Amino acid sequence: MRAVLLVLRGTGELLITAGMLLLLFCVYQLVWTNVEANRRQDAVGDGITREWREPARVVAAEPPLVLGKGFAFIRIPRLGKKFNVPIVEGVRARDLSRGVGHYPRTARPGDVGNFAVAGHRATNGEPFRNLDRVRRGDAVVVETSTDWLTYVVDRTRIVKPSDVWVLDPVPGKPGATPTKPLLTLTTCNPRWASTERLIVFGHLEDTSPKSAGTPAVLARGR
Repeated sequence: MRAVLLVLRGTGELLITAGMLLLLFCVYQLVWTNVEANRRQDAVGDGITREWREPARVVAAEPPLVLGKGFAFIRIPRLGKKFNVPIVEGVRARDLSRGVGHYPRTARPGDVGNFAVAGHRATNGEPFRNLDRVRRGDAVVVETSTDWLTYVVDRTRIVKPSDVWVLDPVPGKPGATPTKPLLTLTTCNPRWASTERLIVFGHLEDTSPKSAGTPAVLARGR
């Protein structure tokens, strides 16, 4: 009988320990990864702003984007006036923990083709947590060093993770040559799983120099 009690006691202690470890892991995933990611996003955003303040240098061509480095900001009024997230070149795990990531082989902001961006919907800062709230006609504003680029959402779609056609120069038209600047935002669906992908498609509606002031759509909140 004593041996049975010892076994039960040992098993109970193991279960309690396992439960505590699981709880700590959940806290790390749900809370601490967001804290760390927010710090990284702030640091990336500060770095972008500092670089923009440096004296402009005359260059023959637009410099290439550097993997892992922030180069712009994205604002989605539908997700709140405070939604302002740095865009980092690359979609590696380390890149997506520092903002939203630009797919390297897709177009740059404002260029003809498909400017495609990915972001976490849960943990690691979860910038696209509420991307499912975005509707057709909503604005997505990208701030570069010189311009405000206002994209307008055309449609949203749920696809399989293997549907990489969403990153094509003209999504849904394999081999087609793009004729206008497009936008694609990607994230996991549902929020706490990765069995699907939530996709937001849009097109560039307006480009204005930053010297002209902040776009009115950012004040309207849509």
